[in-house]
Amino acid sequence: QNYPLYIRSIPTENELKFHYTVHTSLDVVDEKISAMGKALVDQRELYLGLLYPTEDYKQRGYGYVTNSKVKFVMVVDSSNTALRDNEIRSMFRKLHNSYTDIMCNPFYNPGDRIQSRAFDNMVNSMMMQVC
Repeated sequence: QNYPLYIRSIPTENELKFHYTVHTSLDVVDEKISAMGKALVDQRELYLGLLYPTEDYKQRGYGYVTNSKVKFVMVVDSSNTALRDNEIRSMFRKLHNSYTDIMCNPFYNPGDRIQSRAFDNMVNSMMMQVC
């Protein structure tokens, strides 16, 4: 339904620009999913890659969709040349695994905002590696 279950940004001074990029990236994710059609169902790799670069804010948005149609969007600073496609793909796999752990929790109601210390710690460690 395209409402965020979890949003995190570092640094926080440009947080509004990151939120805008995330929400506009969701439209691109929907377009890519509909363009792929049934090919996405047959595909084991759910990484969508670079969604679109934004020239104004020097950010890149990447996308990933789970089998249950949960969308992950990651926005990174394009000046960070250390991040390659394989690193981004690996980060999405870690996010997907942590999200799966949350979904397996019997006390979590699907659709609620994610409020998990383990998930926060994993996201923070990934963000610190990137920064």
